[in-house]
Amino acid sequence: MNTHHRRRFLERLVSASAAGAMLSATGLLGANQPTAAGGHRWRFAMCNETFGDWDQPRIFRTLAETGYTGVEIAPFTLNPDVRKISQHQRDSLRKAAEDAGVQLCALHWLLSKTEGFHLTHPDRVVRTATADYLGELARFCRDLGGSVMVFGSPQQRNLLPGVERQQAMNHAAEVLQRVVPVLAECNVVLALEPLSPRTTTFLATAAEAVELAERVDSPQCKLLLDCLAMTSESIPPSDLIRRYAKWLVHFHANDPNRRGPGMGTLDFGPIFQALRDVDYRGWVSVEVFDVSPGAETIARESLKYMKEMVAALPR
Repeated sequence: MNTHHRRRFLERLVSASAAGAMLSATGLLGANQPTAAGGHRWRFAMCNETFGDWDQPRIFRTLAETGYTGVEIAPFTLNPDVRKISQHQRDSLRKAAEDAGVQLCALHWLLSKTEGFHLTHPDRVVRTATADYLGELARFCRDLGGSVMVFGSPQQRNLLPGVERQQAMNHAAEVLQRVVPVLAECNVVLALEPLSPRTTTFLATAAEAVELAERVDSPQCKLLLDCLAMTSESIPPSDLIRRYAKWLVHFHANDPNRRGPGMGTLDFGPIFQALRDVDYRGWVSVEVFDVSPGAETIARESLKYMKEMVAALPR
């Protein structure tokens, strides 16, 4: 943790009563799922692609040993086409995770490395194929024991030439409404991920993502908030969390420098305070893009920092 964050952390501990007891109650000294003041449970996960070409069971064991209880899977790390991942492979992955003591909680980068799929494409044939593939991903998520699919995939949702924003909204809503029955059958929620305008030309704010979710009008279509993306908005991350709490089903923790939480300048104290205030019960999943410090270092330092932030929350 850098000097600025450590100072803020210590200030919170001093102001909170019975700080030592709180540390014990949160499990900062070793428990996987800490409890904040008030009995709030936190579930921490990390994305598997951070570990590059490691085999999956080794990733699961490493994250479990570090203290995580969840793993978020990018399907392309297993096969660019999820339809080619056999039932035997799926069962083996789930068993390896269970043996390690982690849950395969979610999928993300849903359409990365794929071809022929696009959420806002003007061609109905492409949109139908995209909906069908998302259905296959929902079945894959169910088979792994997961319950959330994060739709980021900026290249497969960007506005194409000649497609206006409202047309794109119509196309996207059509695709997702087609997927809803499969999502419901699999007990999986699709979480729309707002990304910064530097990354995408469609759903670049939380408000736009919620607008699409309202159009889909299903409990199977909700919202993910990502710290890196939120910092591109004019509204502070903590306020975005409170504003869109009823839609929030999954959360990505990262710093604007593209590393893990606590490895940059973003103060996660107000973010965790907001998550607790809205009684967020989903996963807090570490997603990074700059892996230069090393996957194990990122995993260890990110979790340590997040647990410190939880411990520092006032009663």
